[in-house]
Amino acid sequence: MEMVDTLIKARWIVPVEPDDVVLEDHALAVRDGRIVDLLPIRDAEERYRADAVHQLTTHALIPGLVNSHTHAAMSLMRGVADDLPLMEWLQGHIWPHEDRWVGAEFVEDGAQLAMAEMLRGGVTCFNDMYFFPEITAHAAARAGMRAALGLIVIDFPTAWASSADEYIAKGLAIYDEHKDEALLSFCFAPHAPYTVSDEPLQRIRTLANELDLPVHMHVHETAHEVEESMARFGVRPLERLAQMGLVGPNLLAVHMTQLNDAEIAHLARAGAHVLHCPESNLKLASGFCPVHKLLNAGVNVCLGTDGAASNNDLNLLGEMRTAALLAKGVAGDASALPVATALRMATLNGARALGLADEIGSLVPGKAADVVAVDMDCLESRPVYHPLSQLVYASGREHVTHVWVAGKALLRDRRLTTLDLEAIQDKATLWQQRLMGKA
Repeated sequence: MEMVDTLIKARWIVPVEPDDVVLEDHALAVRDGRIVDLLPIRDAEERYRADAVHQLTTHALIPGLVNSHTHAAMSLMRGVADDLPLMEWLQGHIWPHEDRWVGAEFVEDGAQLAMAEMLRGGVTCFNDMYFFPEITAHAAARAGMRAALGLIVIDFPTAWASSADEYIAKGLAIYDEHKDEALLSFCFAPHAPYTVSDEPLQRIRTLANELDLPVHMHVHETAHEVEESMARFGVRPLERLAQMGLVGPNLLAVHMTQLNDAEIAHLARAGAHVLHCPESNLKLASGFCPVHKLLNAGVNVCLGTDGAASNNDLNLLGEMRTAALLAKGVAGDASALPVATALRMATLNGARALGLADEIGSLVPGKAADVVAVDMDCLESRPVYHPLSQLVYASGREHVTHVWVAGKALLRDRRLTTLDLEAIQDKATLWQQRLMGKA
């Protein structure tokens, strides 16, 4: 018999590739952090011996979820300013708090809080955009979590950098230091068209092309953003980016709630990606991303939560359900965004946007063993007629029991293995007292 490190036997496996397939009574064989086989349990028992065997007889295995847009450290501002439109929320509350509090300690503690929450909800990879990305990089590496780090750029000074040139220089230094780490990848992350001027955007375009890195950016988030761009530049934000050569296969455009048909066709021709954050957009009343139209046009659409300050959670399973329901309402079509597509948006599509589709996003031999087990034997999930439908419409993050990243167990029977939950909660309480002026 052939030796492997881990054999995971499950009631169902949803590999995502091929699409809309559910395998019953199958097993995953894992060696050296990678999937070596996916086969019926009976065949696996005859072929493999494993150091660790997991009998998950009531579970569905899915690929690790990819949270394609986060501001992880902002978890420490969860609920600090709710029920406000975007610009009032940013200018009146979030930016003043950031001016006062954001530093290395804030980002370290906020990133740990976010990673603990995401792992407990089945997220194995997150694409982050925030200050002090080197701190988040170290925190993710220690936790064993996969992360795409945004090398943030913004025109105005913050605690991390004083100018666009300094943001770019610091970002490049972080990239050079960490680019060979297996669980880390990088994006340029200019905040938004209204906060980054032409010169740094043109430099980012050149660097992104040279280094083959994605450009992760809020675009067409609100009607106000579009109106402001028309007043300042005479064109809509997407057209301004296109004029600078930024609309192409490496553009990760977040939100995109204000799109016309011509822009959708442009995105499809350019091969750009759309990072859809339905719950944040709903909460801030920013608008509706036309997901059904984008998918029909051939645009790669993936799912993100946004930050916990505007969502107010990092629950990508919940985001799948919201995305599926919202797409039907916006399209006026109950068949819009079926469950297999929703799961693909939360897994393989996110991996594709980040340039990681050869590594993660589906349960295919040869890929990294980023795997999530969801227990379907719960009152809230029974009876199970169609496991994929149950995953999207009924299962919750509280039903996630096991999480592996590159074959390493980071969540086992709902217990985190690399993060200290009690210490994280204590630090979150301390930051709450500080932000409330009670510390």
